[in-house]
Amino acid sequence: MERRLVKFLSLMLMGLLLLLSGCSTPLSGRYGAKGLTKEAFTHYVEEVFRLQNSMTSELMTLQESDDVNNHDEALLKAEQSMQEACAPLNEYVSRESDGSNTGIFLGQQIEKTATDCEQAAQRVKQQLNKQ
Repeated sequence: MERRLVKFLSLMLMGLLLLLSGCSTPLSGRYGAKGLTKEAFTHYVEEVFRLQNSMTSELMTLQESDDVNNHDEALLKAEQSMQEACAPLNEYVSRESDGSNTGIFLGQQIEKTATDCEQAAQRVKQQLNKQ
């Protein structure tokens, strides 16, 4: 009886630690702020990366063809915001392409920041369309 109680308490403690550490996603089978399946979330993150990468390329082209001082402040702020919001995603892609360990923590950061990255990239796109 006592062994069962110890085993039960150990399992409860482990479950609580998983929930507190943010590792509950695999238990629920939903990923990201939108609660997507793993496959849908992977596709979503790939699309977000493509959008962000496209905006970065457009900004680089604009900076090469123009004097940086000619860009309006809103575009520069949008770019900085996008770089900050998308930093975990860029780190993940960089590590993955190098064959380095991406780690659980970085994956959790992607889940938390993918939507913010997408929104920031959309703001850059809007500012670029005003140019």
